Amino acid sequence: MAKEKNTGSGYVKKETMVTVAIIALGIGFLGGAVLSAYKFGAEESLPPAGPPQQQVAPGIPQANAPSPDIAGQIPILERETAMNPDNVGAWTQLGNLYFDTGQFQKAIDAYKKSLALNPNNADVWTDMGVMYRRNGQPLEAIQAFDKAMEVDPRHEVSRFNKGIVLMHDLEDSKSAIQAWTELVEMNPLAKTPNGQPLKDMIERFKGNRVEN
Repeated sequence: MAKEKNTGSGYVKKETMVTVAIIALGIGFLGGAVLSAYKFGAEESLPPAGPPQQQVAPGIPQANAPSPDIAGQIPILERETAMNPDNVGAWTQLGNLYFDTGQFQKAIDAYKKSLALNPNNADVWTDMGVMYRRNGQPLEAIQAFDKAMEVDPRHEVSRFNKGIVLMHDLEDSKSAIQAWTELVEMNPLAKTPNGQPLKDMIERFKGNRVEN
């Protein structure tokens, strides 16, 4: 995704990686960033995504009005990909701009072109998963996150986002907790975007399952 991707509340972008010592979110899945919010009884909004490869958080970006700069870059990259369809970087950047401007299906299509040329980019798989989720296709989102983890088994954002989709879209709390537990096993200091230790969030959801 673009190197400075903004998200709304909720899910995570690839830039929103959970790290051992730094949590800034997105993910805000993330980002990829990237659900609307954590739902612990009352919804809690998540902070915007930070710099690439520095945090993980959940959330899918909201469709904010594009800046003139972004709006001007889109037709340039559209022309570039039309003239040079093998330019994997251009397809990725075009997908990122569609991502940032809330054009979900166009972002998915651009990411597919990028991945057809280079299927070994876990970040692009994750961003496409975020766009699938935002486009109302949670099963496809899970498949994309799984591909990201296949490419990079230690890809934290894809694991976090998979848990978000399983918990809140597919209502599969058992599988969501498993996804997050595997993340904590990889990174015991992983935190949610609001700074809560991920292991504490897992225990909270486990408690809710017992009560229900």
